[in-house]
Amino acid sequence: MSRRCELTGKGPMTGNNVSHANNKTRRRWLPNLNEVSLQSETLGRPVKLRISAAALRSVDHRGGIDAFLAKAKDDELSANALKIKKEIAKAQATA
Repeated sequence: MSRRCELTGKGPMTGNNVSHANNKTRRRWLPNLNEVSLQSETLGRPVKLRISAAALRSVDHRGGIDAFLAKAKDDELSANALKIKKEIAKAQATA
């Protein structure tokens, strides 16, 4: 399981730990990922995703997972999120 947000593509960053003596050692900053179930109104079922806390706030701000995925770019989404986006678009087209 990769340490990458399924909605925003946010991943680990690298840099240096710098001591008081100015010694530098490599380190990583990991994204704050959470396993969440978001309720899709179009599909009528919960959708399980591994997303960052910032992405969860963005989903709430945009008005739910359906609205977020409608505006999201396909190249930022994971394969699982892209599949869900297509399911939602298909369900909205038939409704």
